[in-house]
Amino acid sequence: MWSARKVFNKRAQGEVFEQLALSYLKQQGLTFISQNVNFKGGEIDLIMSDDTRLVFVEVRYRKNRQFGGAAASVGTQKQQRLVKAAQLYLQKHYGNSPPSCRFDVVAIEGDEPDYQINWLKNAIS
Repeated sequence: MWSARKVFNKRAQGEVFEQLALSYLKQQGLTFISQNVNFKGGEIDLIMSDDTRLVFVEVRYRKNRQFGGAAASVGTQKQQRLVKAAQLYLQKHYGNSPPSCRFDVVAIEGDEPDYQINWLKNAIS
């Protein structure tokens, strides 16, 4: 298990929670495709497959719900950047024949070892 408590760098801490989300999604039956896919103007944390559907996943962590929690932190601007990055990914890898896809959010809250993981399917339209 990865420990976020020992990580001081924000990027490294994000990787810890992405690995936690990845492990959780695999347990739910999704198949890993890629991680930290970057395009100008946006990044996709995880790309998974759910049968024939491609799943673009945004991973968010908040220690508490004081300012709305992890899921609420995925604002309109972040959603737009994620959609743009996904469009570029689809264009690059699938051309004119993209598969069915959806956008999920894995919201992680709390402290180690009692993290609360909330998987929101189709969180972004």
